[in-house]
Amino acid sequence: MKIDILIVGAGIVGMSTAYHLSEKYPEKNIVVLEKEKEVAKHQTGHNSGVIHSGIYYTPGSFKAKFARNGSNSMYEFCDTHNIKYDRCGKVIVATDESELERMNNLYQRGLENELDIKLLTKEEVQEIEPHVNTVGGIHVRNTGIVDYTDVTNKLKELFIKNGGKVLFDAGVRKVFKDDKGLFIYTKNQMFKTKFLINCAGLYSDHIAKLSGIDTDIKIIPFRGEYFVVNPENEHLVNTLIYPVPNPELPFLGVHFTNMIHGGVDVGPNAVLGLKKEAYGKIGFDLKETTEILTFSGLYKMGVKNIKEGFKEYYRSFNKRAFVKNAQKLIPEITGDMLTPMEAGVRAQAMKSDGTLIDDFYFESNDYSLHVLNAPSPAATCAIEIGKEITNRYAHVSNLI
Repeated sequence: MKIDILIVGAGIVGMSTAYHLSEKYPEKNIVVLEKEKEVAKHQTGHNSGVIHSGIYYTPGSFKAKFARNGSNSMYEFCDTHNIKYDRCGKVIVATDESELERMNNLYQRGLENELDIKLLTKEEVQEIEPHVNTVGGIHVRNTGIVDYTDVTNKLKELFIKNGGKVLFDAGVRKVFKDDKGLFIYTKNQMFKTKFLINCAGLYSDHIAKLSGIDTDIKIIPFRGEYFVVNPENEHLVNTLIYPVPNPELPFLGVHFTNMIHGGVDVGPNAVLGLKKEAYGKIGFDLKETTEILTFSGLYKMGVKNIKEGFKEYYRSFNKRAFVKNAQKLIPEITGDMLTPMEAGVRAQAMKSDGTLIDDFYFESNDYSLHVLNAPSPAATCAIEIGKEITNRYAHVSNLI
């Protein structure tokens, strides 16, 4: 099969890219390869569904720009295509006086990012969330919730309507380039394409190396473990409740999230996965586990974060410790109110010196473009990322 553009990965970023390319280049033959049997089976499908505002991100960064514009684009896309969402807002709360300085710094960052936010007193926070432990907070009014699998399926539908093809059970095994062209091999087929776009998430580093990209980026999986609040206790949470984050740590901390189809989840606990798709607490793949554990950057990062890493593992195997952490936000929460739910896995890009890549990160050569880091809020930003990749494709492939 001869293809103009071949995209690897049918998560929300891959499908948004496919849709936007099909809109801009209707004459091109565009194909998406997905190793699973349907779209959104990994990071997209395990997402808690938050439409983020961008308050956390460095002004001027891709994250800040994409989140601010991306949330607006996501709401507009959902309105256009009748996808259910709720612009419920969220509160970021300081639980004691020691967090107020960080909270105020975060508020100033939100103002720099031109967001619709308000600084709240303790009493004002508790008007929104009566059960929360707080000395003050930030109301982030543009935050919402949606089902990103619904969004991805709509993008797939629109892409196919534009003439695109999505092929499932088609994991990429080999990429070969010679003077006759670029060849992509799956277990059953060979494809010849003019250009490859890599949106493979957890496996994006593998696809990049197969494509001849000389990078020291490695995708390290971190398992995000969640509980769901039992239905009779859901009244404890009205919107979304987040702690003030520690800027020295890569994750936001345990938080409470209403979900668009009902229910409230609490988490995540973030622990190193021993294979790419590390959804279970215990499990490994010999090749992938060896690759992860022999990566030098992991140990350089670990030395700097070893204390927090041990805390995360302790909470992973000790529900009481997890509950204690959640009680910092809602003291009334007890262990018997929480039921474990399926974990998610975050694809975290890391350099060999142990640096965690915090922003969106792309690499390319003259016949391929690779999304090597699409961290949260990638789902929020998916419409804008699809547009960005479409523009980058035009430049890299010398179309303009």
